[in-house]
Amino acid sequence: MEVREVAAFNVEEFVARFRERAQAVKDRGIPPVEGEARRAFIKHAENDYMDFSLVAGAVASVEDEHLVLRIPLS
Repeated sequence: MEVREVAAFNVEEFVARFRERAQAVKDRGIPPVEGEARRAFIKHAENDYMDFSLVAGAVASVEDEHLVLRIPLS
């Protein structure tokens, strides 16, 4: 198996990007859609916000060449 060098990975910057994404989802407006499309857009935005917020709140580290996210669930 070939082993390749991995570019430097900054865990803090990674988590910060997810924090920015969560805020962007929270701040974005709802496009002028109606009915089912509107409900689908809102549900998707809620899921995006939750996912990005979970990663943004994680304690991240690199252990044995693995990214480890410790995400509090309470």
